[in-house]
Amino acid sequence: MEDKHILIHEMIEEHQERMENLKRYYPFFKLCDGTFSQYKEGKYNQLDMGYITLASLRFFIEENNFNERDVSFPEYQRFMGELLRRDFDLRLEEEEEKELVLYIFDKIKNDGRPFHFQYFNPKAKKNVISKLKLIDSKILGNTIVYHITSEGIEFYLDTKEIKEESKISIQQLLLEKMIEAKNFKGGIEVVRRINNEVSKLEYMKKEVIYQLGYEVFEGAKACEEYMEQVGSWFSEEQKLFTKNQELIKAALDKAELDYQSQDDQKKLMQSMADINALERELTKAMKKHSQLIKESLELQMVADEMISSAKIKRLRPSFQFKETYARLVALDQGQLFSHFIMPLLKVNNQKTFTLHQIDDLLTYRGTKEIKGEKIKEEEQVSYVFEDEREDERIGHNFYKLLFELLDQLSKKKSLDLKELNAILEIKFGEELLQNGDYYSFLVHLSQKKQYVIKDILKKQDTFFEGMVAKEVEQEKRFHSMAFSIEMDSKEEIVLREGFLVTNMIFTLMDQE
Repeated sequence: MEDKHILIHEMIEEHQERMENLKRYYPFFKLCDGTFSQYKEGKYNQLDMGYITLASLRFFIEENNFNERDVSFPEYQRFMGELLRRDFDLRLEEEEEKELVLYIFDKIKNDGRPFHFQYFNPKAKKNVISKLKLIDSKILGNTIVYHITSEGIEFYLDTKEIKEESKISIQQLLLEKMIEAKNFKGGIEVVRRINNEVSKLEYMKKEVIYQLGYEVFEGAKACEEYMEQVGSWFSEEQKLFTKNQELIKAALDKAELDYQSQDDQKKLMQSMADINALERELTKAMKKHSQLIKESLELQMVADEMISSAKIKRLRPSFQFKETYARLVALDQGQLFSHFIMPLLKVNNQKTFTLHQIDDLLTYRGTKEIKGEKIKEEEQVSYVFEDEREDERIGHNFYKLLFELLDQLSKKKSLDLKELNAILEIKFGEELLQNGDYYSFLVHLSQKKQYVIKDILKKQDTFFEGMVAKEVEQEKRFHSMAFSIEMDSKEEIVLREGFLVTNMIFTLMDQE
């Protein structure tokens, strides 16, 4: 009987919740079902509406969340026109392309009407119509602008196509939409998902620390990967947390204004309870996020100390008992301890000679002439350690970047970081912006406001100058040059997704 009760409960009581979860997929499959076969007698049947829909949702997430602005139709038209040319090799006249993009956009937003999803509710014993939109609109000034809805974001999240480092940012956007729609209970679930992502990063940090304990150089690689993952969204997340907290306060004030009559007191109490519960969850998430930032910085310091200590220990001609012990514990194979314990238990301190050896010693006659032993001169072997090889590589990369900067200054007298990036991309390829040495170069370069090459050759004040001095000395035409660096804090440059740097202006200085 109990099993039958559970079966009936899952079929009837949980059916509505399951159908509400399934409805977010309905617009996608409806759009995929013959969208282009109905347009101009199937002329554009080669286009994939599924890909176009997901690409459009990702475009709106980028603009609405990361750029914090709504989108007008001309902006969407530029995006979609580029997609059709790039991915489908579709070259059309301007008017024909605009007409096609308008048709696509009307389909995705369903001509401004919600999609209707109908299902049977066995609990209420009637058919229910549920409505949802992927894209919604509003009038801003004299222009109609568009934004993605919470249903559109939830659907895109379920497709698992977002990058790992973007998960928390997307969840924060979903939370913002939930608050605006007054779905505070749904917002609490979103904040808990954010907390789960932060908890996962905390667990990863513990694994990195453990790995540093028994294999420091492997742990260093894991630490670098971890810092790259979490560092890409730290600065943006705090802004989004603050913004959502302000939205909660605004929702609390609005609830007090909306429910002022005596009849609405029950609704007011329930609404305020949901809002306060959401605020508590968000405060908890902010504290966990701040603690993770602090611990990540401490992890980097600990990792640097352990790596430095390990490099020194590698130079000692001794057996590392602690390191070996940690490895064996990690392998969980106690029998391996015998390999270095047994030799210590079998030490033979007594030295003896056989009778034959004693006879040989007594009867041994040395030669009359003592000849000197010829000593062969052995070649000196120079060892190059891994950190020395790494320093040499970084120094060479720094010089190549500095060479391009000085070469351009000798021609243009002045340029900014955007121009320099464009020149470097042409010469070294787009992968330059994915190379950590480039960002390290910018950080070291910005330590001083001006550089005089002849002074660098005489004395190196910074680590950066020490790395490039040797190679700069070989390039005679740069010896009389000097340049200044000015930070343009009003302008930020997007080097690649999630990476922003302040613009820098480089100016050639006159030398007397």
